Amino acid sequence: MSSICVFGVFVADLCFFADKIPIKGETVLGKNHIVGPGGKGSNQAIAAARLGGNVNFITKIGDDQNAKMALKLYEEAGINTASIVQDPNQSTGVAGIMINEKTGDNAINIVPGAAGSLSNKDIDNNIEFLKNSKIFLTQLETPYEVTSYALNKAKESGSVTIFNPAPASNINDSDFKCIDYFTPNETEASFYLGKKVESKIEIEEAAKTFLAKGVQNIVITLGPKGLYFANSSESYFVNAFNLKDDVVDTTGAGDAFNGAFAYALSKNQNNKDAIEFANKVAGISTTRAGAANAMPKLKEVEDY
Repeated sequence: MSSICVFGVFVADLCFFADKIPIKGETVLGKNHIVGPGGKGSNQAIAAARLGGNVNFITKIGDDQNAKMALKLYEEAGINTASIVQDPNQSTGVAGIMINEKTGDNAINIVPGAAGSLSNKDIDNNIEFLKNSKIFLTQLETPYEVTSYALNKAKESGSVTIFNPAPASNINDSDFKCIDYFTPNETEASFYLGKKVESKIEIEEAAKTFLAKGVQNIVITLGPKGLYFANSSESYFVNAFNLKDDVVDTTGAGDAFNGAFAYALSKNQNNKDAIEFANKVAGISTTRAGAANAMPKLKEVEDY
């Protein structure tokens, strides 16, 4: 039972590249435009599957061109599509992404479409996939009450739960106790604590607060500064992976990390090894353009 169940959103990413991200009222002349697959849940499912993970993805899409793109991609990545709900009356989700070509920074507006109407019934209809999974991974792009329901069901069935709180929004206090691995970045961690989380001391204090809320393990990702891990018995910083190529696009790096982390845990790696593996996969993904398209295969990670 080394399977991974991901609950999340697929959206078609409309990416616009330019030398800067426009500010309010400003028009900039772009350099490039790509339409590709996105959505945090989808990206994370692809990251895990490309590495060789046995992945079920629970989501809802429409019956349109963007849905066809999604299904073709999942077939290529080897994701089980039996848990994907298609609703012909709704459109598949889309996201508009502005990317600064010089720095890799981005700004995103996401419209979940069909995935915004996911319900507890969709979870119940796919409960076997959830029950048979060793790892359950979710984020915050799906409707919260459904995310909460799925998280609690996964915990009840004995899955190891990974919760990536992105984009940051309120989480029920009781749900923190169902989370085995909580994986915010600095911005998301700051949101939950209502204060900035930047310095070494602030990061360590933030981790203690999350553990006190009932989370078993906390991983705060710090972008180019690496990450911080803590649980009741150990805590440490891990530097960003030392890349031999330039960073091209940081979109999806967090998704690469979460998908790879789920994969490593499904293979019974210990926390330290799983974190270092996921850190490396996330690093490699930033040397390629796009999100889903940037996820490396296992052999590429081993050879890097």
